[in-house]
Amino acid sequence: MGSSKKNIEEAQESCYQEWMNLQSQRIPDLKHLSAQRRSNKANTDNDKKLRELLEKIIGDFKIYAGKRADLSHRCSSNYYAPSWNTPLENALLWMGGCRPSSFFRLVYALCGSETEIRVTQYLRDIDGLESSGGMGTSLSDLTAEQLAKINILHVKIIEDEEKMTKKVASLQEDAADIPIATVAYEEEHVGKPNMVVDQALDKQEESMAKLLGEADNLRVETLVKIVEILSPVEAANFLLAGKKLHLSMHEWGTMRDRRRRECIIEGGDKAKGEEEKKQ
Repeated sequence: MGSSKKNIEEAQESCYQEWMNLQSQRIPDLKHLSAQRRSNKANTDNDKKLRELLEKIIGDFKIYAGKRADLSHRCSSNYYAPSWNTPLENALLWMGGCRPSSFFRLVYALCGSETEIRVTQYLRDIDGLESSGGMGTSLSDLTAEQLAKINILHVKIIEDEEKMTKKVASLQEDAADIPIATVAYEEEHVGKPNMVVDQALDKQEESMAKLLGEADNLRVETLVKIVEILSPVEAANFLLAGKKLHLSMHEWGTMRDRRRRECIIEGGDKAKGEEEKKQ
């Protein structure tokens, strides 16, 4: 039984690592095609390549969500606190991944950041802002219509998130209900194998897998709709920022873990030294 569980976890981690590697591979292509568009070298062929790349990236996300759905039916709880994630990443998880509403925060952050950059460029060149490829090449170029659509979508997605959060809260509360709680109380030995409990936990795993699938579908749906609202190069900038944020968060989490372990060791050695002095 333990071996089977480990194999499932290895398959899930392998799926995740493939996904992270694919995100890294897409970054140079996004940078290259976006730079061409911004440098006024845009043509029909470049625009076509950029749209094809965006479709591939959306396709990547859909395929990854499908693989997760298949693997979660065998063991869904792994996705709610993955061993392959850092504690920092797990602390930020919502339903086995990022909150779909965080995509909008990223759009707003990029919009404000790029607007600030444009103002700085203008102040450095009072004679006129250098061309950056025309409208629709930066998230600071979002129109009032685009912003209105994004805001409406944002409100809807938050409502969907809240509904799903209530579902998972109810599922978590079930762990303290009949039959699990009563069996735990009545058994003489803590944690003794029990068929009734196994059946209840299997049912809970199935429900968790279903919720994970719904959450992944909402993430994909949100990503697709945001990309539809943005121009191709705006969408490329958005996806590029999202990928870099995801990859960076993993690296930052790893570095923080390493520093934390080193601090514990140093603290332990210091305490040991002080204790020896007292003796």
